[in-house]
Amino acid sequence: MMKKLVCILFVVLCCGFLSAQEVGLQLYSLRNQFKENVPETLKIIKDWGITKIEGGGTYGLTNKDFTELLSENNLDVVSVGASFEDLENNPEKVVQNAKDFGAKYVMCAWIPHDDNKFDLEETKHATEVFNEAGRLLGENGLTLAYHPHGYEFRPYEDGTLFDYMAKNATDFTFELDVYWAKHGGADPLALMKKYPSKFTLLHLKDMQKGIKGNNSGHEDVETNVVLGTGQVDIAGVVAEAKKLGIEYMFIEDESSRVLEQVPQSLAYLESLK
Repeated sequence: MMKKLVCILFVVLCCGFLSAQEVGLQLYSLRNQFKENVPETLKIIKDWGITKIEGGGTYGLTNKDFTELLSENNLDVVSVGASFEDLENNPEKVVQNAKDFGAKYVMCAWIPHDDNKFDLEETKHATEVFNEAGRLLGENGLTLAYHPHGYEFRPYEDGTLFDYMAKNATDFTFELDVYWAKHGGADPLALMKKYPSKFTLLHLKDMQKGIKGNNSGHEDVETNVVLGTGQVDIAGVVAEAKKLGIEYMFIEDESSRVLEQVPQSLAYLESLK
């Protein structure tokens, strides 16, 4: 299947795409491909012209072997994932993993909660955990960014639970996944304008037109579509990100069409320049 993409990759490369290093890839996008062939999957990313990635694991390889493959493909891990549990109970482990990859950022993508119960109690606890872990990471030259998944945009006072987190985030920042913000009922662009100093990373992901979101943080991955073809104002988000000086914007495409869609998304981003 990977060989079928040679022509598409060639076209994208011939367009001279992505001399800018601010657009990267969240490796979860290729989770299924990594199960089949790690070296070939990393080569695909290289052939797409991408050099900056967000990851954190080694897909069954030793850290040495995986980092050697990264180097061979000119891939730089600038952000790594961390679980909420590790941030709360073993932040030193998180620091070491980030340093092993040479990353600058650590992102957490999920706050554990029972079923669909997420309220002020969970929000306050998570904010405390992120601030405490963020202080330790900061002392080690790292920036912690929490990645909201949609359930944080439930109403609270005159705003949302996310507003509580943002206003009380003293030692951590946020990675805005524009799909999940939209899915949770928020306006990604409005959030960036409301909190210009709070977002340090972005996940660029578009949502199929006609999909109605909810506050669960869950959706069919096949609703991930090519950037610029869905409901999210990707052009507005990218323009605002550049204005705010957000350093990295990671494409994340969780669909089964990822190999076909990422080159098209890259071409769309190139057209915005």
